[in-house]
Amino acid sequence: MSKVAIIDRSQDERFMRLALEQARLGAEQGEVPVGAVLVRDGEVIGLGYNCPILRHDPSAHAEMVAIRAAAEAACNYRLPGSTLYVTLEPCSMCAGLIVHARIARVVYGTLEPKAGVAQSRGAFFDQSFLNHRVLVEGGVLAEECGAMLRGFFKQRRQS
Repeated sequence: MSKVAIIDRSQDERFMRLALEQARLGAEQGEVPVGAVLVRDGEVIGLGYNCPILRHDPSAHAEMVAIRAAAEAACNYRLPGSTLYVTLEPCSMCAGLIVHARIARVVYGTLEPKAGVAQSRGAFFDQSFLNHRVLVEGGVLAEECGAMLRGFFKQRRQS
């Protein structure tokens, strides 16, 4: 099993801010503003934002895009020792991908009460049948992440 560096809150916030920048890029394209950054050994190895509308791809969630980019850059479908920063609690599709990619740690911003599976709709990563354990931490820059989503949907309702 890969080792994960000692958790550094300031580093978590720095990378979550990068994920928020990715979310803003998605919002500028009319996508739901969710951003993701994949980091290993303190370096960004994958970036992504929600883009299922742009790509005509229902699987193009921010996490999926960032993980695909990192795997391609690493020439490996496994990404041990990496940390995924995402502005919104992962859904079941993304949680499964996180396990299969062997990501060591997930740090998310705000809860997703309807479909989040790290905490809101169950503790997917704690399931005994999984063959890989993922450390999970939520609530990093939660207010900023949540405010971006609330603002996006408020604007959409007003249009």
